[in-house]
Amino acid sequence: MQSPRSHNPFMNSASPSILVLAGTAICLMLPAVAFAQAAPDLDAGGDPAANAILVTASRTETFDVGGSVHRLDASELATFAYGDINRALRFIPGVLIQEEEGFGLRPNIGIRGSGSDRSSRVAIMEDGVLVAPAPYGAPAAYYFPRPARLSAIEVAKGPAAIKYGPMTVGGAVSFLSTPIPEDGALSGIGGHADLLGGTFGTVRAHGNIGGWLPAGASLEIGGLVEGLYEQSTGFKRLDAQGPAEDDTGYAISDMVLKLGVRTSDRVHEAQLKFQRYDETSNETYLGLTQADFRADPRRRYAGSQLDQLNVRQDFWQLSYRFTPSDQLELAATGYARETRRAWYKLNDVRNSANAGWSSLTDILARPADFPAQIADLTGGDGFTGRTSALRVRNNNRAYETRGVQLFAAGTFDTGRIGHRLEGSVRYHEDSEDRFQQDDRYTMVGQTMLLSTAGAPGSQDNRIGEAEAWAFYVRDTITAGPLTVTPGVRYETIRLKQTGWALTDPDRLTPTSINASTVNVWIPGVGATLDVGSGFRLVAGAHRGFANPAPGSTASAETSWNFEAGVRFGTPDAGIEAIAFRNAYDNLVGTCTASTGGDCEIGDQFDGGKARAQGLEITANHRLAGIERFGFALPVSLAYTYLDTEFCSSFISGFGPWGTVTAGDRFPYAPEHQMTLGIGIEVPRFEANALMNWTSAARATAGSGSIDRAERIDDRVVIDLSARFELREGVDLFGSVTNLTDAVYNVALSPSGFRPGLPRAFLGGVKLNF
Repeated sequence: MQSPRSHNPFMNSASPSILVLAGTAICLMLPAVAFAQAAPDLDAGGDPAANAILVTASRTETFDVGGSVHRLDASELATFAYGDINRALRFIPGVLIQEEEGFGLRPNIGIRGSGSDRSSRVAIMEDGVLVAPAPYGAPAAYYFPRPARLSAIEVAKGPAAIKYGPMTVGGAVSFLSTPIPEDGALSGIGGHADLLGGTFGTVRAHGNIGGWLPAGASLEIGGLVEGLYEQSTGFKRLDAQGPAEDDTGYAISDMVLKLGVRTSDRVHEAQLKFQRYDETSNETYLGLTQADFRADPRRRYAGSQLDQLNVRQDFWQLSYRFTPSDQLELAATGYARETRRAWYKLNDVRNSANAGWSSLTDILARPADFPAQIADLTGGDGFTGRTSALRVRNNNRAYETRGVQLFAAGTFDTGRIGHRLEGSVRYHEDSEDRFQQDDRYTMVGQTMLLSTAGAPGSQDNRIGEAEAWAFYVRDTITAGPLTVTPGVRYETIRLKQTGWALTDPDRLTPTSINASTVNVWIPGVGATLDVGSGFRLVAGAHRGFANPAPGSTASAETSWNFEAGVRFGTPDAGIEAIAFRNAYDNLVGTCTASTGGDCEIGDQFDGGKARAQGLEITANHRLAGIERFGFALPVSLAYTYLDTEFCSSFISGFGPWGTVTAGDRFPYAPEHQMTLGIGIEVPRFEANALMNWTSAARATAGSGSIDRAERIDDRVVIDLSARFELREGVDLFGSVTNLTDAVYNVALSPSGFRPGLPRAFLGGVKLNF
């Protein structure tokens, strides 16, 4: 793919690189080992500094947190071995999923009514570091960690979310990568390997090997090599004739290298991580008309035959943790990420007057009004379309992100009151470089022929930049059965957008420079009260915030968020019920190609006051006494009720809003979601079933009954999985996704009706050593 140009004055200045600064900070923090005391036994995450940055370091700790926090560990992720992160997150209440292409390549995740488009209203992290290609300047998540190489997932909502930022309206999703193995079976070396295959040409090959070895009397060195390859030929069928008709899928390779060093007493731990991610996916924003979807939901029009996304990402992370005692912990992380992506895809079709362009959204919504455009999209035997009627855009972008974050925590008492005081500082800079062009094609038969090639930079030629300092402090105060956790976050963000003429590919003279600064205080407080017999009362409040984009004239998105509920837990059972209310002072919509509509990409729109409120329930239980008969029956439940409402009437150029009347519900916000799981475990064998029910939602803001043309279908999807231990360390695995082959429309964004994944089988062998 053609790489966009890279130009960022924040990053190319004479200042030292962020990784050098991080290394310097680590050296300054490194006391002499001779004075260190024995360290506590800490949960080893994917990175030595990651557990310090997470709200919890193990699933059991979520019970004591002030704020709603849920965690999936490695064994839970392995139960169904999902390659789609959307399906894994269904175990967690309050998480909104807007599916797109059926494989979860570009998840749209929201929390408690926050916007879900490209997960841009949620802080997404891996090993304590923001993963979006440009988290402040362009937070749309066109890269997302693959579930196969994750060891844990944590979702923080309520006041627990202010620990992360910058997006605190909904919450944060944190991933932990595979840690360097401990106590491997092969002289300290351990690992894991999967080889799975299935429906739609699916192949998943995943393996890792590594461990810790002594390097002298008081040091240990460690390493990990991990590789993941995934591919599918896709489940949709192109109308087009030629080699593209059999491949609407993807191929992903993901490599991770880790090197670590630590003292034998774990007082000092340092780790270097490198990741390279490559993706080629033949995905499109072009859906179907309602009639065509009902006739054949797996069809793809010939006008999408050239659509392809190519992504390459390199990521470096250097982390250090110093834990001299149970009372003190220090950590530092430096990181750098470079992402190049080019999504070559159909953008729009020439209008009938040959004087402009008709959007794909309008064409598919009202095909009777656009017969010429539909003909150009579909083609046919002996067909010759209008010359240059199909406009295909090379969405060619480059992203750079660098930063350093420092963390410190100390535990102490003031009389009978216990404290855990923690604070962090993060300096971060990122940029998005858009250098895009349009090519024009003519449909002949069902083959697109190039008629006019655009010059690079002739469609979009700009750079958006962000530079941010973030400061955070929180004190966990424990007085008998009461724990109160006040905290505050401060962010100062400098945003800048520079544009050049579309005829200036060398960027000699800027035509526009827009700069702004955002300063915000984000307070929050959580509380838990142990009332005995395993019950805890939970409550919290915090400020929600999402910064505007570089060059935006919209205000920041802000809200006040509240929650209250109860938890109950025993070794065999647990239940939590949390009521929440997010009151928006200003709801903001961001126009992206993935939202559809006729708005200008990058524009932001103020939606004014709005609210989202509801109830989250989770429950799990291992049926008492069953184990004595040689088997166990685990059951689990996750349920979300969500009520959303715009508080004012307005007309918006933002596609999913349109004409809004006070009292209208948010788009893509189903009222009910429920996931019910049940399993059976016997020696050497286990089987699990999962049922997910999602009620209908609307594609645009509105109220009352949902018109069929705007309806995101309600659905019940059942998944099964089974594992058999062939011998120690060797398991056979199999799963069925969407057992009943349910057909449903998952979205009308970006454009047109889009199907969920049909019934799919996956099976193979898993090795552990």
